[in-house]
Amino acid sequence: MNDSDALAAQALDLVGSRFPHALGALLGGSAAQGRAAATSDLDVVVLLPDGAAGRREVTRHDGRLVELFLHTRADAPRHFERDRSLRRGTVLFLYDRGLVLTDPQGHLARTREQARAVLAAGPPPLTAEEWERGRYVLTSFMDDLADTPSTERHEQLALADFTLREAAHLLTAHHGAWTGVGKWLPRRLLDADRVRGAALLEGHQDVAQRADPTRLTAAAEQVLHLLGGPLREGYVQRWYV
Repeated sequence: MNDSDALAAQALDLVGSRFPHALGALLGGSAAQGRAAATSDLDVVVLLPDGAAGRREVTRHDGRLVELFLHTRADAPRHFERDRSLRRGTVLFLYDRGLVLTDPQGHLARTREQARAVLAAGPPPLTAEEWERGRYVLTSFMDDLADTPSTERHEQLALADFTLREAAHLLTAHHGAWTGVGKWLPRRLLDADRVRGAALLEGHQDVAQRADPTRLTAAAEQVLHLLGGPLREGYVQRWYV
């Protein structure tokens, strides 16, 4: 039994003991892709009968941390649409790429097809106002990063993080692609644009390792030029009260 099989068996044991009436379950995340480390948690989706209490729950089973995503057939589409509105697709990708643990009556397969239809449609496009604000925000972070002396390491590192995050948001949106947070941000960024994404990530690494923002600011400016260039004077944000 390989590592993925062992983790799947562990997850299935949890589902059987905690949710004997589950309509289906799957193992997602790094464990399903063969990338789990010895200390990785398990992402387990459990499809419950309608009327059950859906929730996100963190537990421990057989010594391993487990993050449970508990949905019913009725509420799963709402989670898919919320994922789409956030442009991240966290739950959607769990359904799409997860390893099926149990699906005796095909309910999970049908719910999975719903998730895949939302994924195929892609995230919603940014509005004109969102594009403009994104350009302005990225320009501001990029300028501040370029102006911050390397002796101010805390400020420099914080600005590098925000520059990368905002550039990734705009670059993935430009390609109509999904974005991510945490470890999924670089993965989604490279999926969307391997060349420009790698430039951003390598530039971010330069700031972390060598206190040099040159490549990150240049990569951010490349993203901005895809979208009309940096935005400074002339930007107007209207207040909504």
